[in-house]
Amino acid sequence: MNQSTNTVNWDGMAAAWTLALIRLSTMLAFSPFFSSRAIAPRTKALLSVALCWLLVPTVASAAGSGQAAVELSFPGALGEIAMGAVYGLTLGLFNEMLLLAGQIVGLQFSFSLVNLLDPASEIQTPLMGDLFQMFGTLVLIAAGLDRVLLSSVARSFHVVPPGGFRFASMSAVAGTIVPMLSGSFLAAIELAAPVLAATLLVEVSVAMLGKLSPQLPVISLTVPMKTLTGLVVLIGSLAVWPRFLEARFSALIDVAQRLMFQAARV
Repeated sequence: MNQSTNTVNWDGMAAAWTLALIRLSTMLAFSPFFSSRAIAPRTKALLSVALCWLLVPTVASAAGSGQAAVELSFPGALGEIAMGAVYGLTLGLFNEMLLLAGQIVGLQFSFSLVNLLDPASEIQTPLMGDLFQMFGTLVLIAAGLDRVLLSSVARSFHVVPPGGFRFASMSAVAGTIVPMLSGSFLAAIELAAPVLAATLLVEVSVAMLGKLSPQLPVISLTVPMKTLTGLVVLIGSLAVWPRFLEARFSALIDVAQRLMFQAARV
């Protein structure tokens, strides 16, 4: 009797660990800086397995707290994929905010034709967009928010145990994520606002100078003046970047956790 009981427990533990690995791997595939294609796929796989191994006590307690035994099934695996995708895509809005802000600033710098291959998405992105994403990644790592992200993922197993995701909650999850897209757009505008204001003042000043002195070659002065003024303002605004980016990333983590609570209550 004891041997059969131990076998059933080990089977449930293996199923819970497999479902946790699916959730964590999907989350890492979509979340910021972990999803970068600059990281080798083997490194990501080893990181997922290592994190799941470290989370074995958490997964075991979460699986043991459920009313029914954890079973490895196709619907359960799909639920874990959906959970990891929702979590990763919610945090992925952070990168989209930085990319959009970089595109706006690059347009004001007259860098709209300077494109690079983004290793994260494998598409051509503006130069300033890649620069903003690298700045954002440095801020998150320096602030220790990568560890906050991993601790939030660990808490998710207590909120939604392995195999406990319910697809009936997807409508509520979608209703929360869609309005966040407009919030990401507004955050990008706020991040690029100092450069936008400075370059707008330069354009107005050059236009007025051209009206007062038509003989001056103001057209040839517009681009270098906008670029130099924008760079000075951008360097000065970097002082407020850590607090701004930390607040936005923390808000996204809170939203991801709230979505998990919604998935657990349905």
